[in-house]
Amino acid sequence: MDIRKLHDIAARIRLAVFDVDGVFTSGHLYYTADGESMKVFHVRDGYGIKALMAAGVKVGIITGRNSPIVNTRMEELGIRHIIRNREDKGSALQELLDELGIPASETAYMGDDLPDISALEMVALPATVRNADQAVIRKCVWRSGKDGGDGAVREFTDLLLAARLDSA
Repeated sequence: MDIRKLHDIAARIRLAVFDVDGVFTSGHLYYTADGESMKVFHVRDGYGIKALMAAGVKVGIITGRNSPIVNTRMEELGIRHIIRNREDKGSALQELLDELGIPASETAYMGDDLPDISALEMVALPATVRNADQAVIRKCVWRSGKDGGDGAVREFTDLLLAARLDSA
């Protein structure tokens, strides 16, 4: 996609929705000997999310799991729109759009794997991480130069924020 057209679309985004595993995290699952799971989040991604919300963009999370670790991190970031335990990301996204009254034409979604495709196909700005599944990459108009969990979310939030500034 032409960079000017990408920036025009990005400037109109009012809602940015993200998958968690493979986007905010590397997608690796770590377990302690006691069976507790651990996840690693990149601090710069968090700053990007906070900056996006401060600019007036609503942020949502749709995840296929229900993890106390994810709940804690999203709470720290101030994200209020979280849908858990949903493999059908498209229907979950539609519920969020209906709840917020924001059209898909003003929405971005960032995912990395096959369950994300239905949501990616709905939005104006489908985005992914460098190490996403090839089927996901083919559905997206923007792809981070970074892997999930390594600052890809921040790179995407920076794009959205820069587009808003350029259009102001």
